Amino acid sequence: MAADDTDTRPTSAGSRGRAPEDDRDREEGEIADDDSNSHAPPPPAKHQLEHAWTFWFDNPQGKSKQAAWGSSMRPIHTFSTVEDFWGLYNNIHRPSKLVVGADFHCFKDKIEPKWEDPICANGGKWTISCGRGKSDTMWLHTLLAMIGEQFDHGDEICGAVVSVRGKQERIAIWTKDAANEAAQISIGKQWKEFLDYKDSIGFIVHDDAKKADKGPKNRYTV
Repeated sequence: MAADDTDTRPTSAGSRGRAPEDDRDREEGEIADDDSNSHAPPPPAKHQLEHAWTFWFDNPQGKSKQAAWGSSMRPIHTFSTVEDFWGLYNNIHRPSKLVVGADFHCFKDKIEPKWEDPICANGGKWTISCGRGKSDTMWLHTLLAMIGEQFDHGDEICGAVVSVRGKQERIAIWTKDAANEAAQISIGKQWKEFLDYKDSIGFIVHDDAKKADKGPKNRYTV
């Protein structure tokens, strides 16, 4: 055959489709390592919240007249990212589905929703009331404003609680320093704006609530 002729002869049986050396050395039935996943993109990063938060549930069925207040309260779950919040929120009951007497709290991690907690001890709370089954949207918007740090005085906030009672539901925001009037007024006004709530709301100091024989008076009103 001339040097410039093209060799068109078929490949011999021994060389036709010959596998790479590492495939030939593999035992029969052995599967090659699949490194296709080694170049897979990493999972998307989660959106970290400024604070970690804990949901607490006070089960009315676990209460008794002799038991100390808060003894039936239990932490449910702590979350610190936007994705973890939604994963949890989408799998828990809304306030309208809770039994009468239940209290559901969302507080900054390491703060217990009790007057006795050192961070809550000198504080108070703003409260909004509504009819039964009407608090679901307001509860969600309160949580989003709170964990999303939308309040100008967010460092003052300890957490929030929704309370289900026979004729109404109440949502309250707990704060640290009741004596800081400017911060409390700011929180109350912004909360009403976030919820588009038109009625007046009052702020009650925890110490006043503990000492009052009857209903305590509002320290501030917006």
